[in-house]
Parts: sequence; C-alpha cells; structure tokens
Amino acid sequence: MTAAAPLDSVRKTATRLLGSSSRNSYDPGLDIDWDAPVELDMKFMPFERTSLYGTGLWDRMTEQQRIELSRQELASVASTGLWFELVLVEMLARWAYHQDPQDPRTQYALTEIGDETRHILMFAKAIARLGAPTYRPRPLVRQLARIYKATATGPALFAPVLVAEEITDRLQREMVNDESVHPLVRMVNRIHVVEEARHVRFAREEVARQMRDIGPIAKVISNLASAVVASFVATALISPDVYAEVGLDPAEATRAARGNPNYHETRRWMAEKIIKFLDEQGMVTWYSRPIYSLAHLV
Repeated sequence: MTAAAPLDSVRKTATRLLGSSSRNSYDPGLDIDWDAPVELDMKFMPFERTSLYGTGLWDRMTEQQRIELSRQELASVASTGLWFELVLVEMLARWAYHQDPQDPRTQYALTEIGDETRHILMFAKAIARLGAPTYRPRPLVRQLARIYKATATGPALFAPVLVAEEITDRLQREMVNDESVHPLVRMVNRIHVVEEARHVRFAREEVARQMRDIGPIAKVISNLASAVVASFVATALISPDVYAEVGLDPAEATRAARGNPNYHETRRWMAEKIIKFLDEQGMVTWYSRPIYSLAHLV
C-alpha cells in the first residue's frame, strides 16, 4: 500500500504546485486560435475509443457517420467534464471555506478553482467551435450531484474527482499524441493535461492522508460513496443523445454501446491507473468493487 503523506508533506507539495501554477499555466483565450477553420472531415477522437467501435452497427456505418460519431462523442465527453468541473469548483470552494487561508493547501485549492474555471470556458468554447450541442447528464444524475456537492467530505470529496479527472486524462493524453485527431481537440487536450496533472497530484495526496486518519465506519461510507459517484460520472460520459445527432436509431445504438465489449475494455483502460491507486488506499474493497465493476471501471 502506498504510504500516506503527512500533513506537512502535503503542504510542501501544495507550495510546489503553487509555484508550478504561476510558471506553467495557460490562458485558453490567447493560447488557442479560436478563429482557425474547423475541418469536419477529420477524426475528433480515436475511432477505437468510441462507444460503437467493434459492433455490428459500426460495421454498417459510413465513414462520414463514424467521423460524426467521434465529433459528437468528443462533445459529450467535454460536456460531462465541464459539468463535473462545475461540481468540483463548488466543492473546493466549500472545502476552502473551512480551512485556514494561510495554509498552502487552501491557497492551492483556490488556485485550482481558477484553473477549472478556465477549463470550463475552454470546453464550452471548443464545443461551440465544433458545432455540437452541450450534452447534459440525465436529470436524476444532476439532482444526485446537487446532494453530493453539498455533503461530500474527506476521501468521498477527492476520490470521485480523481476518477473523473484521471479517466478523461488518459483518453486526452492518447488524443494529444494522435496526429490523425483534429488539431483543435489536440490543443485543448494538451492544455488540460498539463494543468490537470497538478490537480491530480494534490488530490492523490489528500486522499492518501485522509484515508489514514479516518475511522472504520467513515471509511466504509467514503468507499461506497466514492464508488457510486465515480460510476455515475463514468456512465454519463457518453450521452445517448449523441446517436440521434449521427442519424442512428437511439434505442438500437444505446443497446449496442451498453453491450459492447470493446467499449467496456476502453473504460477499464481509462480507469486502470486511478483504480490501482484507490485500491492501494484501501478504497476498492469487496463491497465497493462490484459498483466499479458494474460501470466497467474494473
């Protein structure tokens, strides 16, 4: 099991991250050429990472439909990321409210709020430039998120955030290095990957420290809550509404995606690193693992 960082160590990490943020942050409004034409004949994400790749329905789709599916699914992933970062901003502000503003951890949390605010604007602008709609999680998920962001504490605050950030991070890193993916998508992902690396480092150390300090009942609650929230977020990444935009029958496409072994494997690949970390912290247990498994995260 990975050793938990003591509070002083986490504060030193936060101080280093504050310095890194001041030196290596982007302004998407200036660092991305938003006026460049968006060619619609390129892939917007690797085909093999789309929800229908490998199905009989995929085999019947035209090349243009496959490109369009990649565009709409990329917009759906960005929309879900945007939504969850709004949730994160509210949770970090609530967490910081109870902390000492002189503590480097508090100051880094406030810095992260600034980063996430820029990311939200960047994702929203990218979706608009792609000419795609903003996809929103289902009403039940949005209502449950209102409860979560108002009540989450300890590892249950930071662990689901890590799952959401790290599963999308792995997909984004692959797209950054794939020259067949649209350049606008690659640039947006490059900015996000660089800045999210700092957020992940901070959250990982907080989870490790807090899991060391909380009692057994709080651990069970945190483990279950983290698994449920993470699974809802992972499931919401691809909205069923994307299929109608591609010209497919939504019911048929949704069934194909839900039963697609290739897409299940993609989810496990996206979650591989973060699930290993959570397992090391004692958060993937006999009672929480089945929840992650239902969402194809393990």
